[in-house]
Formats: sequence, C-alpha cells, structure tokens
Amino acid sequence: MRFDKSRELYERSCRVTPGGIHSNVRKNWQPLPMFYERGEGSHVWDVDGNEFIDYVLARGPLLLGHSPKPVLDAVKAQLDRGLMYAGQHPLEIEAAERFIELVPCAEMVRFSNSGSEAVHAAIRLARAVTGRSKIIRFEGHYHGWLDSVFWSFAPPLDKAGPRENPNPIPASKGQPASDSANLIIRPWNDLALVEKTFHEHRGEIAAVIMEPIMCNSGCLLPWPGYLGGVREFCRQDGALLLFDEVITGFRVSLGGAQEYLGVTPDLAVFAKGMAAGFPVSAVAGKRDSMERFGDLSVTHAGTYNSNAPCMAATAATLELLAANDGQLLKHAHAMGARLMSGIKAAAEECGKKICISGVGPVFHVSFSDRERFADYREFAQRDADTYVKFSCALQERGVRVVPDGLWFVSTTHTEQDIDRTLGVVAASLKEV
Repeated sequence: MRFDKSRELYERSCRVTPGGIHSNVRKNWQPLPMFYERGEGSHVWDVDGNEFIDYVLARGPLLLGHSPKPVLDAVKAQLDRGLMYAGQHPLEIEAAERFIELVPCAEMVRFSNSGSEAVHAAIRLARAVTGRSKIIRFEGHYHGWLDSVFWSFAPPLDKAGPRENPNPIPASKGQPASDSANLIIRPWNDLALVEKTFHEHRGEIAAVIMEPIMCNSGCLLPWPGYLGGVREFCRQDGALLLFDEVITGFRVSLGGAQEYLGVTPDLAVFAKGMAAGFPVSAVAGKRDSMERFGDLSVTHAGTYNSNAPCMAATAATLELLAANDGQLLKHAHAMGARLMSGIKAAAEECGKKICISGVGPVFHVSFSDRERFADYREFAQRDADTYVKFSCALQERGVRVVPDGLWFVSTTHTEQDIDRTLGVVAASLKEV
C-alpha cells in the first residue's frame, strides 16, 4: 500500500499541530499517523484510497459501524431545529429514559461529553456521598487522562514497586505528586488484597473504581467471584463501587459489563458505544447518590452537556441496539467470537503462541506463552514488539487494527469480513 498523501498531510499538520495529531494516542501508528477520508459500515478508506476492514472503530465508539444511517438521519433532523439552548429539551429525557431501562445500576443519569469528565464527576460524587477522600484504583486500568486519576495506567515494571503496595506512577509529566495522595494503588484480580486494604483503611475509602473488564490492558476478565467480593467489601465498609464502562457499556451487553457479569455497582460511567460516534458520556447510579447533583450540593456542569444533536444520536443509537431483543449486538458477539476462535486456530497452525482475552465485540490479542493474564504486571510481559509488526502486516493486507492489540467488532461486520480477515491473519502470522 502507498501512503503518500497521508505522509504529505502529516508533514503539513506537524507545522501547525504538536506532533501533527490532536490526541497523543494517535502517535503510535505505523508507518505514520494516517489520514482518513470516509467510512461506511465495517470499512474505512484513507486519503490515498486504501480500503480497510476496520477493527479500530474510532477506538470503540463506532459500535454501529461507520456512518449508521438511522443515527445520522436523527441528528440531521435535529440540526434543522437547533444545536444548544442553555436549557432543556425533550430529547434528553427520551435518551435518559431509554438509558435507565437498559442499565442495571441506573436509577438516574447525567450526560456529559467525554469519558474523562464523567469519571471526574463520579469520583467527586462518591467523595461527597461518603464524606471520605481515598479511592482504590488498579494498575493497568484507564479512567481518563485527568491528573486526579491518571496514575499507574502503564507503569514501567522496574519502577512499579512491590506488587502488594505499588508505587503511584504518574502517566504523564506535569502531574503533581500531591494528586496521588488520596489514591490507593493495587493489582487487579486479587480479592484477598482488596480485603486487606479495606481493613487497613477502614472508614477512609470513598470508592473503588475499576474497569469491570480490563479493556485498556489486555481485555482481561475478572476472576470468578472477584467482582462480587469487591461489591461485598464496599457494602460492608460504606464505600461505593464505581464501574468504568466507557468501553464495555452497551458493547458487551445492552446493560454493559455489569449485566454481562451479574454484579451491579453503585455508580458507573459510560461513553464509547452509546451514541454511534457522537461525543456523549454519562454518569449513572442510585437515586440517593445521584440526587446530590440535583440538589446542587455537588457540581456537575458543562456548556455542551446534553446538547440536542448528541442526544438525538444517543436516543437513536440506544433504540437501534435494543430493537428485536438486541439482535444487532448478538450479531456483533457472533462475529467477534468467530474471529477470536479463527485467530487462535491460525496461530496454532503456524506454531505461534498467542493469548486472546475478552468478549466478542471487544477482545485483545497478545503474543505470549501464557494462556491468560491475571493482572497488569503479567500482561506487561507480553511480546508487544512482535504485535506491532503483526499489526503492520495486517494493515498492508487491508485489515486495520489498534497497534496495542485491542480489536473492536461492530454490528456491521459480516461473515465475508471475517473470512477475509482470517485469511489475512494467517498470512500475517507467517510473516512475523
């Protein structure tokens, strides 16, 4: 494939934009950060005319694939009526009602724009409800890039400290050490250590925050009984359980990972997947907690919150996902499951050791001798360099994936897409 136009645009962009990109996570693409022209269904085209089967899906938001017509039609209809009013409109009620019907923990919901700000609001709310300040968070989990929580996401193992009591490692320069003062960092999937931590900090913990499926570091599933055990420790101590469902929400199940795994948190945040690519996030939870926003004792604000076009997209997306008993999402599960098993079989056929973890619509592929990872420290020992080479080989053959190993499957991927992809996977595995 040729990337001449992308290269020209990237060089031009570097003259006016730091790094030539508007989000740091877009830097690690090979052979360069590419530029795209259009997308339709499960396919995307770059400015050089190269066509790809797309398993990036904007890193998750395009659960319905590129340019879903019913959602675009709903947004276009709203655009003719208005953008924002600095007031309320009927669509936000419609979207909220549908949201609450689907999500187990959601007795009330507040909409915002990005996952990072939804997490920030949820943590503030948990501290207000409990009157406590400390938050337990886990190595390898990602909860947005704000200073108050952007710690120990991908810490170097030589600096991470003891497993039982990890060092808080800032994920970026410019983060004051004081911002980690109220964070308790722990490894994931160790229930005994969570219990020990509650004993050591009894009455001090406001919330435990986690990705219920650790999508940002290997798509690791919780050990049996882990989520339920943490749920019970929170209940006993008066802390809140907070699920970050930015990726898993509406993707692994209509009710998110909490429905899929059968454990209901006190609060949860959502974003990717709920509006088909439009910028919408949400904080949802029990009425007695969420009412703190309503009585104005806890501030949650935003000029763009619940803007009408995005609410039109949310209402239309949730309606589509819920239709026919969730048939679209069932299709994505089936396509993802077939893809996972096919990749595993192709690796075994050519003698490659890989680890695949996750659920059909979102899973992770690693080069590793391990059959499964328990936590970030095990995941961090995978062969990441070989996967980058693998992703480049896939891209050269018309399959676009995230270079760190995460695969997203949409409701528009077809049997033909999977067949073609598995052929490309087999050829690419032999190359690396």
